[in-house]
Amino acid sequence: MTGEQPRPSPGAGRTPGTAPAARPGPVGAARAELDLAGGLAALRGLLDRPLASYYVLLSSAGLLLVIGLTMVFSATSVTEYANGGNAFGALTKQALFAVIGLVAFWACQRLPARTFRALGRPVLGLAVVLLLVLNGLLVLFPVGDPDLKMGELGPLMASLNWLHLGPVQVQPSELAKFGLVLWGADLVVRKGAELGYWRELALPLFPVVGLLFVLVGFNDLGTMLCLLALLVGLLWAAGVRMRVFATLSLLGLAGIGLLVAAASSGGGSGSSNQPNYRLLRLTTFLNPPPDCAENACYQLREARLAIDHGGWFGVGLGRGIAKWDWLPQAHNDFIFAVIAEELGVVGCAVVLALFAVLTYSGLRIARRVDDPFRRLAAAAATTWLVGQAIINVGGVTGLLPITGLPLPFISDGGSALVVTLAAIGMLASFARAEPDAARALNARPPARWVRLVWAPLPPLPTGRRGRSSPAPAAGDGPSRSGKRRDGQARSETGRAAGSRAARERAGPANERRR
Repeated sequence: MTGEQPRPSPGAGRTPGTAPAARPGPVGAARAELDLAGGLAALRGLLDRPLASYYVLLSSAGLLLVIGLTMVFSATSVTEYANGGNAFGALTKQALFAVIGLVAFWACQRLPARTFRALGRPVLGLAVVLLLVLNGLLVLFPVGDPDLKMGELGPLMASLNWLHLGPVQVQPSELAKFGLVLWGADLVVRKGAELGYWRELALPLFPVVGLLFVLVGFNDLGTMLCLLALLVGLLWAAGVRMRVFATLSLLGLAGIGLLVAAASSGGGSGSSNQPNYRLLRLTTFLNPPPDCAENACYQLREARLAIDHGGWFGVGLGRGIAKWDWLPQAHNDFIFAVIAEELGVVGCAVVLALFAVLTYSGLRIARRVDDPFRRLAAAAATTWLVGQAIINVGGVTGLLPITGLPLPFISDGGSALVVTLAAIGMLASFARAEPDAARALNARPPARWVRLVWAPLPPLPTGRRGRSSPAPAAGDGPSRSGKRRDGQARSETGRAAGSRAARERAGPANERRR
């Protein structure tokens, strides 16, 4: 008989009905790592699907549009009811523009790249004409108080950044953004390798862009900065050298300085008998004076109070108090502060995450498409939308100077919403034209009525991975010996003979036999 004690059974010493002891720490950590790796693998598998870019783009843009309509109603219902007795007045107007924007989205996602290239010059030309009419009315036919910046000629009226023709109100600078995307991408593609020379880069890109900057920036410096971000994204996607960007940065800073100084002579909302409001915004951002909260920083102070009042989870949708005429432009430029007050940090994080997803989808489309025009236009449009969102959120939170730019999809404004949804429709058209997406859609095409109502099939890519030319009929194709002879001839005669043989193989069967 030995002194060893018998080993207890696994269930010994445990009260019936109690749970077993927790697993050791390293095992739990390993399982958590496996779960995380599995989740990332599943996400990677979803993103590897052919139409992932298309659905990610539509999901992010659709959610931002829904949030925007909800917050416009929340930010305007109180003042609309107090002024006109109808709390849904601003929401109805914004919803009407959303419907028009969805029609523009539907039309743009059906268009091929060659149509967008053809539309670039007319759209940009129309925007320039409208900007000239707007500035001409303000300068040559002013009416009322000069500080209100209004002009009138017959049925046409102008008010700072808007043209009015009866009940129709248009903001030409929004159309200029879309026109610059289309025209600039088409121009850069046609320049090709010659874009590395200053002369080819400067003509006609710089004169047209300079004219746009003057026409837009004299009255709206924020939109001019958005156009500048768009141009930077376009040239960056084109692979322009860094020294060109350095030179453009110096020219851009000089132009911004001139436009800031132009506010002293009546540019924007300024006047000659008042302090330069653009310079005041910049100086108060860099070095706020002691009385800033009661004067130049009043709007920023109210925005920060709204953000602080919201906390982590907000006070509840529709229960904010900053929109009760405490915060100027709560429904437009500073609607992000209303989101922060009513939905808290969590709501702001959701909005910013959706913009990050939109950025990812736009740049993903630009990286995956084969057509150079699609690549440049997608990069420029994405830079425009994301740059505008960054400038707006930075101004509301005090991280950047206030510029007066609306938040895409969310701020109240009809022209901006329609043009933004048209740009999303263009990106959706490009997403369907990705090589993998085009092959998947053509391999299993939807029903004919779906193609007629929603979008036609994109063309198959013509690259090495999947030719779109139909297979030859039986008896029409060349024999194997002929193929071998063609291959030997290509290897012996070089590139020129190879291209000639390729053209011969693409011709009729009787020519290939000869």
